This record gives sequence, structure tokens and C-alpha cells, in this order.
Amino acid sequence: MRIGVLGTGNMADALATHWARAGHEVTVGGRDIGRAEQLAARIGGGARAAGLRGAAESGPVVLAALPFGAGATVVRELRDALDGKTLIDCSNPVGPGFRLLTQDGPSAARQLAAAAPGAHVVKAFNLCHEDVWRMRPPVFDGRPLAVPVCGDDEAALTSVRRLVSDAGCTPLAAGGLERAGLLEATAALFIGLWVAEGADVQAIAPPLAFAAGPRP
Repeated sequence: MRIGVLGTGNMADALATHWARAGHEVTVGGRDIGRAEQLAARIGGGARAAGLRGAAESGPVVLAALPFGAGATVVRELRDALDGKTLIDCSNPVGPGFRLLTQDGPSAARQLAAAAPGAHVVKAFNLCHEDVWRMRPPVFDGRPLAVPVCGDDEAALTSVRRLVSDAGCTPLAAGGLERAGLLEATAALFIGLWVAEGADVQAIAPPLAFAAGPRP
């Protein structure tokens, strides 16, 4: 699979490294071509560097590894190049005090979809710190990390599920793109509990067998 990556930060590095190792053709794009070249060299596996437009045009799948606030602006500039493509949004609109920056407005993923209406936006990879994505693979107590995936286009979801698996994780169907805001709110809650409270958020949920109440 040919994958374009918009951005040269930690999430671009962590996820693209998995995909290059899995044999995908990765093109890293940034406004600073020098940083893109450095990241492509670090990723290895034949990864190439380009400008943002070059990355957007490089393949049928594009990762928007961009901060919330910048993402919609960049995607709007590239909307013609993204037409018909799978666009993965891994951003978290979380601000000071672990506040959800979208408030009552559209989710970050919905904002990308509005900026590039011809793209098939999929929300994924937003619930963990980049260092978790650097693990090879992210497995805890023998269980691969589950990655919720939200989107409306089945072909796009199939591509993203494959990329989740190629990162050593288990894709988890989380509904249509209208549920992306729930994933973003979950990230805001979890980050606040992890960072501010030092809490183990896995302790919030009971085992699956008890999710609907104790068994008789």
C-alpha cells in the first residue's frame, strides 16, 4: 500500500515506522523538506520525503499526523489531492486543563471531512501516547492493544484496519464518523486521568462478561 504522511512529528514517526517495516511505501511530507528528509531516513524501509502536496498525492491512503487547529487548514489546502482517498485522523483536540477544544462543535475528524469533502476520513490511533505506538508491538499482558476505528466508507475502513493490524494491534469497529467525537472525548478524559490523577483507566471498566451486569 502507498501511504502519504502529512506531518513530521512523533505520531508520524511512530506509525509510519510500523508501516514501512510491514512493507508499505511511505512518503513523508512536511512544509520543511529538511525535516521530512530526516524523518524518512529515520523510518527507513525505502521511505521517501516530499512536500505536503507530494505526500498527499503519493498514494490512496494519507495519515494526517497534524496538531488540532492546523489539520483542517492543511487539509483544506490539499483537498483536491485528497479527493477519493482514505484520510486518517489521529489528532486529539485537547487543551489546557485536559479540556476538549471542540466543545459542542464538530469533532476534529468532522472538521477534516468538511475541509476535504471528497476524502473518506477515518478516526483512529488517537487514544495512546506516541511512545505506545513505538512499541514493537503494543502488547500488554499478552493481549495486543485494541484500536477503535470510526468511519463511513467501508473500503477506507478496510485499509485502516489493515494498518492497525500491521502495527501489531487489533482493529475495533467503533461505528461511523459521527462517533469520532466520542473517541476524542474519551482521549480527553483518559489523558486527564493518566496525567493529572495517575489513575489506571483500565480499572474503570469491568470484564466483558460483566459489562451488562453480574451474571445470574
